[in-house]
Amino acid sequence: MADNLPDHIPSLDLADFRSGDPTRKAKFVQDLGDAYESIGFIALKNHGLSQGQTDELYHDVQEFFKLPEPAKQRYEVPELAGQRGYISKGKEHAKGRNTGDLKEFYHVGQEVQDENDPVRHDYPANIWPQEVPRFAASTMKAYRTLEAAGKDVLRAIALYLKLPENYFDDKVKNGNSILRPIHYFPIEDPSAVPADAVRAAEHGDINLITLLMGASADGLQVKRRDGQWIAITALPDQIVVNVGDMLQRLTNGVLKSTIHRVVNPPREKMNTSRFSIPFFMHPRSEMSLAALPHLVTEDNPKKEVDITAGEFLNERLIELGLKKK
Repeated sequence: MADNLPDHIPSLDLADFRSGDPTRKAKFVQDLGDAYESIGFIALKNHGLSQGQTDELYHDVQEFFKLPEPAKQRYEVPELAGQRGYISKGKEHAKGRNTGDLKEFYHVGQEVQDENDPVRHDYPANIWPQEVPRFAASTMKAYRTLEAAGKDVLRAIALYLKLPENYFDDKVKNGNSILRPIHYFPIEDPSAVPADAVRAAEHGDINLITLLMGASADGLQVKRRDGQWIAITALPDQIVVNVGDMLQRLTNGVLKSTIHRVVNPPREKMNTSRFSIPFFMHPRSEMSLAALPHLVTEDNPKKEVDITAGEFLNERLIELGLKKK
């Protein structure tokens, strides 16, 4: 049982998987699978994001969130249910809660280049803030870099699950993925917010996997199987990659979508900002999340009803308060 109760998340190197060396690749696959069966999180280096690219992206994101409230709200389109553009303070809450999280964020989505792919008509156009001219270029560059890293992580997952390495390739091609720059805004008067309000209440991610660019302050915690919360820390050159609910459903619970949260800083530091940029990797909406047949066994009976990725996403957006029934 001790092996299933790690006190930190494992660090892996994507260069091992991409190396062409069968031994290094096989070890990466095994280590990834072990981590995703136990804690559901890893820290990953050599993911493709350079320090310069990261610095530019954070600069542009921070420039947007510095804008006055009326300027930011020009980029909020409630009819899109948070799919694109700005989502203002307190709009999203964790499943099962009514108190909004202490954050604001921006959604950048898939841009389909293939004119023959019918999915291009399913996605709304991205919304770009005119006040930050580089925002579109820097966020889309990060989107493509993280998407490429995510595809390789999914190839490693496929091998661990004894599936063809390219099992996920067509399912995530032009997938409904989202890059979400988040601003956990300063609270000047902590007594003025609800007592149970936190930066991000405990939750599991909706998608297949999440690739999280290093946050600008501490606070991210993951809930271990024994109920203990452990801090997630990653080195500056690492991103955090975790299993989402869609992958947990697909694997019939073999891979773990672990509950995590972003706690408030000490009261005296509540007046500081925190920024983070997760990439939520989604498949195409028509992908079935039905449990893989070989992972349904006598010892691990089927846990969830069959559902498509699009249907599951719709359910969760309603639960999070971003979409009306």
